[in-house]
Amino acid sequence: MPIGFRKEEGGGVIAVHSHCPAHRTAISLINLTLVGLKAEIERKRYRSWMSFEQRDRIVVTPSPLKLTDIFLAVKTTRRFHNTRLYLLLETWISKTKEHTFIFTDSEDEDVSSRGYNLIVTGCPSDHSHQALSCKMAAEYDHFIASDKKWLCHVDDDNYVNPGALLSLLSSFPRDSDVYVGKPSLDHPIKANELLEGNKTKEVQFWFATGGAGFCISRRLADKMAPWASGPRFEQTSAVIRLPDDCTVGFIVERRLGVSMVHSSMFHSHLENLLLLPPRNIPLQVTLSYGLFENKMNSVALKGIFSKEDDPSRFKTVHCILYPLTSWCP
Repeated sequence: MPIGFRKEEGGGVIAVHSHCPAHRTAISLINLTLVGLKAEIERKRYRSWMSFEQRDRIVVTPSPLKLTDIFLAVKTTRRFHNTRLYLLLETWISKTKEHTFIFTDSEDEDVSSRGYNLIVTGCPSDHSHQALSCKMAAEYDHFIASDKKWLCHVDDDNYVNPGALLSLLSSFPRDSDVYVGKPSLDHPIKANELLEGNKTKEVQFWFATGGAGFCISRRLADKMAPWASGPRFEQTSAVIRLPDDCTVGFIVERRLGVSMVHSSMFHSHLENLLLLPPRNIPLQVTLSYGLFENKMNSVALKGIFSKEDDPSRFKTVHCILYPLTSWCP
């Protein structure tokens, strides 16, 4: 009698129908093979099911930092819109428009109508430490209300190199307390902290000058809230009677015990920018320009634009970084 096959309950198949010893041996081998195949199918089905079930348990590595994760805050005032601010709009802000926020003291329909994030703070337009702290408080509150991972402050005489900035911030551990920038002094600043009963206490701390720009990680910014949110930033500034950038350093170092990270990649007009080697300029996070020791102070880059056409050298820097820009020679 020939070997036959019978379907079992559950979909299995078994070889049957033979009284011949040789056939019975063959049937046993066939059945062992069929059982093995069925077991292998079940193992693969189980592994596939486990892979599907465990998807929700997989720990996903945080995605790399993106440029749009950075909240870029530019502090300016109405009288500098047509000069300093427009230069920034034409250069680096054109590359970071979506996540750059301009904090000023007056409406500007031309800037707003072009789709830039113009935030009118209602702060005084002078350069007093109260006015400066008022704008910094606005920067802080808007950042906290955003979904960004870093707050980076710059002034309206700073050029920001987005690529260098992203590279620097990406080098720090995720979810860490970071306050990075460049001090304008070669030593910690001293201040008299106002205490109860009209008493004072001398304190000292490092601070990153706002003229060169600085950055604060989200985790650290959240911890600053008791001294920086709402009206508290201006109140803290009044305690040490120093302006906005000093107040940030005071909160971070004296209130939270976090040390400032000193970086040589941030630059203000308070340093001699002519000393910066031209080959290193494209690697810097921020640049600046202005008067220094009664002379025009800017980076020493030749070519592309003359000093008369580009006294800040920002256009020249921009064309080095982005040579395909429509107005670059």
